[in-house]
Amino acid sequence: MYDGRLSTLDQARYPAGATPSRNDVCVDHNRVIRDATVRLSMASTAVEACQWTVTTLARYAPATVSVLLHVHDRLRTVAATGSWQVFSTVPPKAGIVGRVYASGLPATVGRVAEDPDYLPVHPDVTAEICVPVCDPAGSPIGVLDLQWRTEVELDPWRRTAELLAARLGARIMALGGPPAESRSEKLLRHATAMTAAQTEWELLGTAIGAAREVSTLAAAIVVLGGRDGPRLDAPTGVPGELEGRLRAELAEAGPAALGRLVARAHRHGAAYTLGEAGHPPTEDYAPLDRAGVRTLIVVPVGQPDVGGVLLVADGRRLRPDPTTVNLMELLAGQAWSCLDRLRTLHQLSEQANSDPLTGLRHTGPFGQRIAAATPGRTALLAIDVDGFKSVNDTYGHQEGDRVLVGLARALQAALRHGDELFRIGGDEFVAVIEVHRPAEAVRIAERLTEAARRTGRTISVGVAVAEPHESPEATLRRADQALYFVKRNGRDAVRLAAD
Repeated sequence: MYDGRLSTLDQARYPAGATPSRNDVCVDHNRVIRDATVRLSMASTAVEACQWTVTTLARYAPATVSVLLHVHDRLRTVAATGSWQVFSTVPPKAGIVGRVYASGLPATVGRVAEDPDYLPVHPDVTAEICVPVCDPAGSPIGVLDLQWRTEVELDPWRRTAELLAARLGARIMALGGPPAESRSEKLLRHATAMTAAQTEWELLGTAIGAAREVSTLAAAIVVLGGRDGPRLDAPTGVPGELEGRLRAELAEAGPAALGRLVARAHRHGAAYTLGEAGHPPTEDYAPLDRAGVRTLIVVPVGQPDVGGVLLVADGRRLRPDPTTVNLMELLAGQAWSCLDRLRTLHQLSEQANSDPLTGLRHTGPFGQRIAAATPGRTALLAIDVDGFKSVNDTYGHQEGDRVLVGLARALQAALRHGDELFRIGGDEFVAVIEVHRPAEAVRIAERLTEAARRTGRTISVGVAVAEPHESPEATLRRADQALYFVKRNGRDAVRLAAD
């Protein structure tokens, strides 16, 4: 019978003043292994095998016990007990559990406070044993983790944990391997990725990939509203055969047909077809039928006036269950929330970086742009409105604002795609363009003067091409000097600055 006294061997194992619990000294580790092995043989699923292992260990070990398996790209807690808090998922290399999984080597940590990888779960945890759970070939598929809040003899428990982890791994593989990621977990993973998306392209690509993976159907397309009516989202990657045909048919059908699909979804809500033979589709879905779609889920996205629709389709005749449709609705709602956030952020950014009168970007973005000038290629066109002060003095600032807005629109329209126009002062503009030779920059400047004349005003333009080893400020000064030369010599002209 245990009387609380330590043997000579035990005294050497424990620090002065520390005593093991009665359970620690009296544990029959052979019995622990035997009981757990019997329970493992009764498990019918991998999750059950993990739960039986944890439950059996918890009966003998006064510790937090958990099993984490590698699911998709993270270590996921499949079974746990005895903890105030359990991490649901852990990155594959995070914490002691991640270190053990990545290395395939067990870890015995007598003082967790001294281990930089320890993930705090309970403030009283003092020691941790973590061993890899491997398949029969020896490759880790997860970890078995035990954490103590009392003094304990770690070596016997580590040996027990290693034996049980080996048997658990064998049983899990015999039952088909670690559990697959559920559809809800997939949706959550994709929702996190959509929240982190930086562009609409990235967001829509993530949403389309999520729709395919969660629904298990072959094709997914997003139709969104625009100024000219509904439009197909830009394809992400190389679409599959069905998705390619579907895009082609919808593009040929045109905005009116897309509009009917969107209106129908927003009027009646999500819908799906059972894909049964002998039941022809309605006229609105005829383009999808021609593309070879035999199973379809249609989910509204956003608001009727500015939103769109998510189409998830397959060429097989399937029977989508209501749960799949519900998950697509959740996906569409998350995608729209993220899209609305991106558009709001973009609008705020444009407002912060744009001149409120003309809508052109102003000095902040201009400084960033000319800082990236390429010697011999980037040209600065300094532009000044001739006689603008007299407009303000004679007709007032309201008329002056009208003149500036009209000129800004005319100049912007006269530039090529990719050229940029900035307003850097009251009636001062600068165009930043990329050219192959100075004469090309002069021709574009002359196009600007012609565009200004059509508005009933004239402008003076100084042109300078960035030189090697020249600062952007110096290039701008040369353009200004050329501009002032034009102003002093009759205005309404263009001059190329000297090198």
